Amino acid sequence: MSNPVFDKSPVFSERPPSGVTNPGAQATAAYPATDAATLQTMYDAPTATTRDTGRLTYDDVIIKTGGLFAVLLVAAAITWQLSDAMPGLWVGGMVVGLALGLVNAFKRQPSPALILLYGVAEGVFLGGLSKVYNDWYDGIVVQAVLATFATFAAALVLFRSGKVRVTPKFTRWLLVAMTGYLVFSLVNLVLVWTGVLGGWGLRGGGFGVVIGLLAVGMAAASLLVDFDAIKRGVERGAPAKMAWSAAFGLVVTLIWLYTEILRILAILRN
Repeated sequence: MSNPVFDKSPVFSERPPSGVTNPGAQATAAYPATDAATLQTMYDAPTATTRDTGRLTYDDVIIKTGGLFAVLLVAAAITWQLSDAMPGLWVGGMVVGLALGLVNAFKRQPSPALILLYGVAEGVFLGGLSKVYNDWYDGIVVQAVLATFATFAAALVLFRSGKVRVTPKFTRWLLVAMTGYLVFSLVNLVLVWTGVLGGWGLRGGGFGVVIGLLAVGMAAASLLVDFDAIKRGVERGAPAKMAWSAAFGLVVTLIWLYTEILRILAILRN
């Protein structure tokens, strides 16, 4: 799994939850024998839905993701307005968002409060960062937002159509590619911060655009893996509260996708 948010959760990962080898037998053993009258009453009752049984549904994921995204957008809009008076605010949001992201990514059980705080911190980060980019290149933020949603929609359509399958080999190659990209980004960051390279560092010019396009491709592929993990969680009957983990994982990938597209557009304009 490429996204640690889903990989660390047994209900979303490719491996079944530990200790569960035969779910049907486990469920049968959990309930004692019932008399005929009770069985008839149960038979006549309406069929229970996944919502009635407290299981994860796609609606849960959509609602939680929309709510988290709304919190992020409000925080971003406020920070955009305050950026001139508090120009360094977005840096604090970046640091806090990174810390909360790591905490939430490695928690076995989701914490709605921490996930919403992460949305606020990332909104502060993205709001300030977007304002800086938009001051440099007018209209670039609108282009990046539209490209991000277009990529998300394309990935969802491809996944729902079944034309792109998420296989173990696919996820392994994606993990290797993302690890290599992370190492490259850290090296470039050190070279720029130490003054060895200026501007975009190794990410400037045509080479930077190529690297950026590869990063966007990896983010789009990560969305496919995220969709597959959510589908697996729903089919396994994961608890409804895991919708918060699914929402968090999707927003993490969308933030990565947006920042990569923003960087590509800036390099092209530059």
